[in-house]
Amino acid sequence: TFSSIPEVDVLLANFSSFSQLNQNVSSFQRKFVGEVKRCEELERILAYLVQEINRADIPLPEGETSPPAPPLKQVLEMQQLQKLEVELREVTKNKEKLRKNLLELIEYTHMLRVTKTFVKRNVEFEPTYEEFPPLENDSLLDYSCMQRLGAKLGFVSGLINQGKVEAFEKMLWRVCKGYTIVTYAELDEPLEDPETGEVIKWYVFLISFWGEQIGHKVKKICDCVFWSRWTCDYLYTVLHKTEDYLRQVLCKAAESVYSHVIQVKKMKAIYHMLNMCSFDVTNKCLIAEVWCPEADLHDLRRALEQGSRESGATIPSFMNTIPTKETPPTLIRTNKFTEGFQNIVDAYGVGSYREVNPALFTIITFPFLFAVMFGDFGHGFVMFLFALLLVLNENHPRLNQSQEIMRMFFNGRYILLLMGLFSVYTGLIYNDCFSKSVNLFGSGWNVSAMHSRVLQLDPSVPGVFQGPYPLGIDPIWNLATNRLTFLNSFKMKMSVILGIIHMTFGVILGIFNHLHFRKKFNIYLVSVPELLFMLCIFGYLIFMIVYKWLVYSAETSRVAPSILIEFINMFLFPASETNGLYSGQEHVQRLLLVVTALSVPVLFLGKPLFLLWLHNGRSCFGVSRSGYTLIRKDSEEEVSLLGSQDIEEGNNRMEDGCREMTCEEFNFGEILMTQVIHSIEYCLGCISNTASYLRLWALSLAHAQLSDVLWTMLVRVGLRVDTTYGVLLLLPVIALFAVLTIFILLIMEGLSAFLHAIRLHWVEFQNKFYVGAGTKFVPFSFRLLSSKFSDDVA
Repeated sequence: TFSSIPEVDVLLANFSSFSQLNQNVSSFQRKFVGEVKRCEELERILAYLVQEINRADIPLPEGETSPPAPPLKQVLEMQQLQKLEVELREVTKNKEKLRKNLLELIEYTHMLRVTKTFVKRNVEFEPTYEEFPPLENDSLLDYSCMQRLGAKLGFVSGLINQGKVEAFEKMLWRVCKGYTIVTYAELDEPLEDPETGEVIKWYVFLISFWGEQIGHKVKKICDCVFWSRWTCDYLYTVLHKTEDYLRQVLCKAAESVYSHVIQVKKMKAIYHMLNMCSFDVTNKCLIAEVWCPEADLHDLRRALEQGSRESGATIPSFMNTIPTKETPPTLIRTNKFTEGFQNIVDAYGVGSYREVNPALFTIITFPFLFAVMFGDFGHGFVMFLFALLLVLNENHPRLNQSQEIMRMFFNGRYILLLMGLFSVYTGLIYNDCFSKSVNLFGSGWNVSAMHSRVLQLDPSVPGVFQGPYPLGIDPIWNLATNRLTFLNSFKMKMSVILGIIHMTFGVILGIFNHLHFRKKFNIYLVSVPELLFMLCIFGYLIFMIVYKWLVYSAETSRVAPSILIEFINMFLFPASETNGLYSGQEHVQRLLLVVTALSVPVLFLGKPLFLLWLHNGRSCFGVSRSGYTLIRKDSEEEVSLLGSQDIEEGNNRMEDGCREMTCEEFNFGEILMTQVIHSIEYCLGCISNTASYLRLWALSLAHAQLSDVLWTMLVRVGLRVDTTYGVLLLLPVIALFAVLTIFILLIMEGLSAFLHAIRLHWVEFQNKFYVGAGTKFVPFSFRLLSSKFSDDVA
């Protein structure tokens, strides 16, 4: 029964994911499809009730706690909602009919009153003819006619809304050829439209016509334009009583509609889960297969025992662990701090089972790379304060129920917090606060010794450079004319160093994957050649940058060789000798190129040839599966390993017929092609990915320049105005500066840096070791169900 499900759900949540055992059975032929349809019908009825309650402006109570799944007796009571729906529809229909009749009678009363003035006016001002009988002898409402020379005089009156008057006149003129007389009068008060319920202005019209044929045309025209022509105070009483009764029924329904909506959702979720189980006709029981973390098996067994005990089942539920070769789903336990970073990784792909999870390292590397592009002390501090405000008020109910954009900021509040904090740090390193530098420790440059009107800093001039700034870049560079030249060189080299370290770390993480999955041959034939290729070329580039920083000073900087030229000469082998950075440089570079050249064929052919040797060159031994987890089902690599000796454990058990199986499934050409494609992608990617990290320099430069332009065009203009009007002008200038800073530099530039940081992690970092081809572990839990009325009505 459902009564035991709530307690069991508390225990089952987050560690039981059900498997589909009825894949070969149609969705319409499963055991509990009828119950699912009944739940969908109850959802439709409840959605109708919520719609009527909202229309009547009755507040909908939402409980703070989720109601439990209903017991069997309450399920039968909930099925009585169909009678309530029928009653509500009937009462609503009667109310609408009464309201329409009342509006018609009100319009009829106004029509009689106004048309009476038409007739009196015509009698007073028009002459009387002997051929016409007196008007008072005939009834106006019965379309009484008057005989004159054999012609029939008739009248039609009614109400028409203001928007249809012009079209009505044109149609009468064109159809009746002008043989009608139309008189209008506007009502003193607007009336409600019976069709739309909108209160609009109405006009009373009186049409006089001669002849039966014209009369039929006039009546058809009036029917086409939805005019009101007529045939009451008691209707007010009946209508009010009907509305009061309808409101009483809706108020009573509103008291329990919230619990009913949640309970029906839980019932439907339970029946969907039961449809995934197989039905054993012999033993009259349900068999379910679930994935459960090994550490939670005891809790799962306890939950089943508690559910059986509280439901009063005669046969207790029991659990058995079964061996399987299927790849389990991936469960990564997160909290409110790590959830946002895990979502960034999962957006790329859910990790394969037991694969290295990059989210742990993303917690630090993602906000740091963002801050390198967004480095500004002031902007970072504003972002940090905004995120801190969200963190301190994270339990506020309005934040959880806010609009989509605000909810995105709220869900990523801890990401914003670290991004702002790291931006404060990089802003201090760049010495950049709203495009201005802050002199905290005093400059290490003596500008007076330069004897020049142009502030172009040159440390080789004696007496100018007195020592390095204690933290970050010296503030004097903010005033120098060669500021961009210095900063571009610094940030470009910094971007290359950070990028190569980031990518090398990704290759090293791949080694841990191979160690865990007992594939040590991948370490020697894939990871080591990749590291040698990366370090012998780009690692050597980092060495040259750092070596030049340490060895050459300001006095010897003019004779220092160019790193770019030296790096190009490493591959071109120039005929003439160059000075070089150090002695023996040519021999070291040639050694590195030889190692790089040898690592490429190993990377291309090592793994395919090794698997072919395992497949053909050795006897077919059975492989012990202990400690080994299948990542990709039916991959060629797995087939080769299953058909060969387990070189890590040295298992020598023979399996009959395994050679025939592996000979049919092993495909050397496919393995070779896959490895060649991977190797080409890696070798070319090392070059393109290193260049891709230059976006750290480019976005940092763009952010600094935009901030400087905003300060120059607004704040500097306001500060240069004289003291008479300066204060009055400075306030709106600062307000405009704050608005543009938030929308352009914080939101737009922040979003740009955020997207670029995601790209650096997905493309340049994670593709070095992360497959992301797993299936996410989705437990059966009522916490995943929505509890909002808006979702149900939609």
